Amino acid sequence: MLLEPRSGLLAAWGNALLAGLVSPDDAAASIVGQDAVHRVEGLAGEAGPVGLTLALGRFRGLGVTGFRVALPAPGHPLGLSGPPEFNARALDAEEAVVAHGAPYGLVPEVTEAGPPGDVHVEVVWRVLPVREAPPADVPSLGEAERELAEALRDATALLSRLDVAGSGPVAEAAVEAYRARAERSGELLAPGYPPRAVRVLELARRVGLLVEVAYGNGHGGAVSASEIAARGEALRPVERVARRAQVAAYNAYVEEAERGRR
Repeated sequence: MLLEPRSGLLAAWGNALLAGLVSPDDAAASIVGQDAVHRVEGLAGEAGPVGLTLALGRFRGLGVTGFRVALPAPGHPLGLSGPPEFNARALDAEEAVVAHGAPYGLVPEVTEAGPPGDVHVEVVWRVLPVREAPPADVPSLGEAERELAEALRDATALLSRLDVAGSGPVAEAAVEAYRARAERSGELLAPGYPPRAVRVLELARRVGLLVEVAYGNGHGGAVSASEIAARGEALRPVERVARRAQVAAYNAYVEEAERGRR
């Protein structure tokens, strides 16, 4: 949840490219980030994998007008619209990109090699047909912002009652460290996104960070099975809200464009 999902990078910078706000090379470099290389396989008219720059240009030619993000989890097909094969692959990867304007979806297949500290990461984006239908369970930005504020308040109070170390100074220090890293890394979203989307994504990441810290600090004071189960019950809906908000933020470009065309 903390790190920007690769699907978010591809959608955000792909949208900026489609809007003419960044160059193809800059978009591709921003999507690849710290990975070694990204390729796209299964693209119409191509016999094998191609680079991101070529693939993004080809998608424009195929009628793609925007990219959305899906972050599904078991029992929660967030951002998906089918068919079953695509949904299953996206669920396995825990993320996907769904094109708008043409029936294509992309699922990342990540390969890592090398010793700790020198890991070489390659990503192949598998292109698959998707059903052109509204994505599942994606809220509006306003709805996501309200849900996040409530989730942050309720989770903090509930985790404190359960005596979870992640709900106090440890979590606050981790949040501040994360914020410092985010400021050094620059923009949260690519050019062209509304300010509210940036605000929602930042809050979604902070909520996700709270959840990760809570999960990562052992069992804190929750020593009984019932207390551990109670923590899980508290965290699951918070995770769900954070993922919904993250998808809403990344998808805001397409939603804004759709409203502008009505």
